[in-house]
Amino acid sequence: MRRVCEKIVEGILTCSGFVTSVAVLLIVVFLFAEAMGLFNKKVVEEGYVLAVNKANPVRRLSALQIKEVFDGEITNWKELGGPDVGVTVFRLEDITAYFSEEELGDEYERAPRCVSRVVAGHPGIIAFVPARFVEKDFPGRLLDDECVSFGEVFAGKEWFPTATPAPLFGFLPLVAGTLWVGFFAILFALPFGLSVAVYMSEVAGRRTRGFLKPVIELLSGIPSVVYGFFGLIVVVPLLQRVFGLPVGETGLAGSVVLAVMALPTMITVAEDAMRNCPRAMREASLALGATRWQTIYKVVIPYSVSGIASGVVLGVGRAIGETMAVLMVTGNAAVIPSTLLEPLRTIPATIAAELGEAPSGGVHYEALFLLGVVLFFITMLINLGVEYISSKTGRSK
Repeated sequence: MRRVCEKIVEGILTCSGFVTSVAVLLIVVFLFAEAMGLFNKKVVEEGYVLAVNKANPVRRLSALQIKEVFDGEITNWKELGGPDVGVTVFRLEDITAYFSEEELGDEYERAPRCVSRVVAGHPGIIAFVPARFVEKDFPGRLLDDECVSFGEVFAGKEWFPTATPAPLFGFLPLVAGTLWVGFFAILFALPFGLSVAVYMSEVAGRRTRGFLKPVIELLSGIPSVVYGFFGLIVVVPLLQRVFGLPVGETGLAGSVVLAVMALPTMITVAEDAMRNCPRAMREASLALGATRWQTIYKVVIPYSVSGIASGVVLGVGRAIGETMAVLMVTGNAAVIPSTLLEPLRTIPATIAAELGEAPSGGVHYEALFLLGVVLFFITMLINLGVEYISSKTGRSK
């Protein structure tokens, strides 16, 4: 009977592990499948076209060039390799400035013909109109509408998914903001976390350790939104006063809040690793004449490097993947940061803020899934790096 029960438990555990592995694999496959569709989508908004006069030799524009043209930053076709003619931007809502309601018809049934007349009569025009308004005998020429490219996404410096007529999906500001905040959060948390772990493991008495350990572990269970409120009410105004900033929602505020959030995990894991250092190694070090502090940083810490690295990885994972707290205190400006004292935006905050508003299956929706893929690779690379360091440390022992 006992053997039968063991077989049943073994089968349940095996099935659970298999189902869990398959579920994780399917999640990753789904993430990639949704993300890769972005590169099959057109640059110009679906259902619309960009048209120019037939005499204009320009045949294609990048998403950034289209945005600059429609924002008025590019005013002459010469800047785009075309003739020395001023750019005339035309949207469908501008048609009433060219034609009366009688000419357009009661239900705009003559609007396609009117659009054709506008394009034919203005050499420098660029018209953003619905594709159904382009007739068979259209006198203008449609610009080539290419698919979203890898370069525009991974080397793009602007994230503007609601831009019309061509949204911009440059990942650089978001990736830079994520790494910037995560790096400084760990830079702030690591010395404090290691110091507290050393104190609790090697210096503090039993009663002190018994009091501090549950308190620190309790901090890990506090919801991230509470840390966000703390950052918004305490950290943000403090940084604004200290540095004389116009706004306190900056990368530094995000790094400080994330450092506080990462500390409990780093302290707990590092302290457990240090306490697992064999007592014989401590006693041998002291017997050879080493002081208490020499024993800590020459024996205990090197022996516990693998566990400390695991704590750092868990802290980094929380810092890189944190959403709500960062969303509340970093200012959410999608710009490439140059200092910690300016607003920025991270990948998790962008996904959380925009996924609910992105139409399912649309280009914006797929761009957010691709951001999730990028975050997946960032986390995986960090884990692989720490695993490599831990394996080298293990061999050196």
